[in-house]
Amino acid sequence: MQPIARRSVLFGVVALSALPATAAFAVNALPDARFVGFAQEFNDFEIASGRLALAKSTNENVRGFAARMVADQTEAAQYLSKARQEAGVSYAPDPANAPGWTATLQRLQVLQGVEFDTAYANAQLAAHTDANAQYGAYSQDGGNGALRRYAQGQLPKIQQNLTGARQLAGARARRGGGGQERVA
Repeated sequence: MQPIARRSVLFGVVALSALPATAAFAVNALPDARFVGFAQEFNDFEIASGRLALAKSTNENVRGFAARMVADQTEAAQYLSKARQEAGVSYAPDPANAPGWTATLQRLQVLQGVEFDTAYANAQLAAHTDANAQYGAYSQDGGNGALRRYAQGQLPKIQQNLTGARQLAGARARRGGGGQERVA
């Protein structure tokens, strides 16, 4: 690669890594029932993994983030149930997501200590990145008004939690998975 091409690639990588949590990914809005399935599976994963982190982790940052996820997603699940009833949309699990989140939970269950904390932080980053894209797309182009309002209401929290997940995963990586570095 020539020097100018390397600088262009490096600039592109730096520019992409500087994107804020509000940057949307180019995904299409899921059909209504599949969005409900995705949202319910996301809520369930966040609650289950958060409870697991509260039971297994001694890291104050991981525990704080986990407690926030359990509270946020329990509330989100209640709002989703109301929006789903208002919309008259049945639950349709998104086959693309459930196996991955189930496998992640199974993996987290067998990990301990620093390995658990690192895997939890990385799982949160992946889940919130995916949720930011799906909720962002549905909040703009979703087919059902009640579900679109739900997505629009939840998107700011997801974006805030994505920022927190990035900080949590970044702190874990900078410290080699250990330590008690404080994360906002």
